[in-house]
Amino acid sequence: MSDSRALGFFDSGLGGLTVLRAVHAKFPEENLVYLGDTARLPYGTKSPETIRRYADQCVENLISRNVKAVVVACNSASTVLLGDASKKYPVPVYNVIEPGAEAALASSTSKRIGVLGTRATVNSNAYPNAIQALDPKAIVYQNAAPLLVPLVEEGWELDPLTNLIIYRYVAPLMSQSIDTLILGCTHYPVLRAGIERVTGSGISLVDSAELIVRNLERDFASGKLSKRVSPKNEPENGKIELFATDASHAMDVTARRLLQQPSAGPFMACDL
Repeated sequence: MSDSRALGFFDSGLGGLTVLRAVHAKFPEENLVYLGDTARLPYGTKSPETIRRYADQCVENLISRNVKAVVVACNSASTVLLGDASKKYPVPVYNVIEPGAEAALASSTSKRIGVLGTRATVNSNAYPNAIQALDPKAIVYQNAAPLLVPLVEEGWELDPLTNLIIYRYVAPLMSQSIDTLILGCTHYPVLRAGIERVTGSGISLVDSAELIVRNLERDFASGKLSKRVSPKNEPENGKIELFATDASHAMDVTARRLLQQPSAGPFMACDL
């Protein structure tokens, strides 16, 4: 059975576009809707209560657009939408924390795992709790990296200053002899090359986008979600719609860069 309703994605900013890009590459026939809460960026410095309120508003906005599922493409928001969040909403809700914990444990042989995240993600202890619930013997080391999100939003991925800041954040985790590092923010895969320069090839990096693709693939196969089958009179590839609570031309440029699609956008302004 075909379901042409879109998959919905939201993030506090534009980092979640890395997740949308991976989903589009795997399921190009799907319609996709993205919501960036850019007027209230970043979430990572805010209290859990505030993040929960913002996240609820973003989910409700996407549901009002008749999506068939919501991907919380934001680690900070995922920390407050764990467990049975799907029971609260009429559509499945995917977060990045629990699958990230599973993937890290599957990758790690020493069970010494690092987490690089926003302050909100680190302070929530969401990853250590999820990992140790699965394996109490695992040891988790965390470090907050609050400067990385604005650097990505500014397009400074390749700037020498960014590489220096990445080193300052990642080096303390490397000193703990970790063998796996969770990229605990959807902006961080954009900085993967710089992070790998610090970690080297011996450290496994866990990327949220890959995990979301895997979970969607599982649920399409099981029938929990139905794929879009394009009618003969419609384009084979689905459409991508971009919304933001504070849209600008600069964001359109960033979106095209993160999505690697010159024709992406423009963002349409929306209220929550």
